[in-house]
Amino acid sequence: MMEHKTMLEKLQEIVDCYTDKGIILTGDTILLTDLGLNSYELVQIACMVEEKFDITIPDRAISGFKTVQNIIDFIAANE
Repeated sequence: MMEHKTMLEKLQEIVDCYTDKGIILTGDTILLTDLGLNSYELVQIACMVEEKFDITIPDRAISGFKTVQNIIDFIAANE
């Protein structure tokens, strides 16, 4: 039986590929400052989100991703 993971858990797995700080994500986690990501890494994370959730994220939407909650809201609206 396949293990059900929440959207936040799936995002945690993706973000863990780009951070080694052991930061536990919450909706309020700020992507660039809290996680220390740069814009290139944010685009890479968006690509991984597209693959994991089988959605398309327009480039213009990526610039609106300031917090983890922004990504969750986008996924929920587009799944």
